[in-house]
Amino acid sequence: MKALTTLIPACALALTGCGAAEAGKNNTPVSLPQVQACFVSSGEGHSVTVEVASEAEDRKKGLMGRRNLAENAGMVFEYQEQRPARYGFWMYKTLIPLDIAFLDDSGVIVSIRHMLPCTSSRTSDCPIYPAGKPFWNAVEMNAGYFEARSIEEGDRLIWRSEAACPP
Repeated sequence: MKALTTLIPACALALTGCGAAEAGKNNTPVSLPQVQACFVSSGEGHSVTVEVASEAEDRKKGLMGRRNLAENAGMVFEYQEQRPARYGFWMYKTLIPLDIAFLDDSGVIVSIRHMLPCTSSRTSDCPIYPAGKPFWNAVEMNAGYFEARSIEEGDRLIWRSEAACPP
């Protein structure tokens, strides 16, 4: 999956990815740093393992080509500055449906989008899923992950510290 701006999509392949692969299931080695993270929703914690894509090339590739994603795994797209609301992600060459949560600089979810794989060989056929609100980071999880756990806007992802996940 790639991040794009909606104004100049052909020139703005700004990169993203799609989450941590379940070892041994898709022949794609996990090469990005992995960290334990926690979604906190209504005081309840949901522990996940996320790959961290902080370099442009890693964000560009994201989860492209992955055939699956472990149930509690994902990918965080880390940026050094705030992204505008029009900035979005697309699913070109991404084979699995994903949900993406856009985060503010404190890890609070500012918007969530559901994204479907794009099977077209033409990039122009793949829709862009804009954040709709300014954001600093984004996290992709399997489609339905957030809904199944009642994670919504205003909830938080803790991933930069060793803080324990609440029970």
